[in-house]
Amino acid sequence: MNGRAVSSSLSGCRVLVVEDEMLVAWELEDALSGWGCTVVGPVGRVGKALAMLDAEAIDMAVLDVSLNGLRSYPVADALGARGVPFVFLTGYGKDSLPSGYQACPMLQKPFEQTELAEVLTKLRTSRS
Repeated sequence: MNGRAVSSSLSGCRVLVVEDEMLVAWELEDALSGWGCTVVGPVGRVGKALAMLDAEAIDMAVLDVSLNGLRSYPVADALGARGVPFVFLTGYGKDSLPSGYQACPMLQKPFEQTELAEVLTKLRTSRS
């Protein structure tokens, strides 16, 4: 997927970034901003992420599974209840997710920016 296609497909999208590793969060911010997205966050705690959902309009989200020793599943549940698509990020494989989340999009760290772009583009086009 080339940069122009990503930019046109994700431009204007408001993406919540939930990531507790600051270097990863900054990389996500740079990539998303470069694709024309508005980054909401990043936040590194479940409570802050839930507060952002109440305070901000969100089109989609990128969720690290493990946040300072806690899991981001409450955030995933809140997003799902609002019909907001998301992708999980994890250092572990798909089988590490509980059965209720196995069908959710997931990228295993480390991942390429092109992989993230493809997943987010699919999420956005599936909502249209």
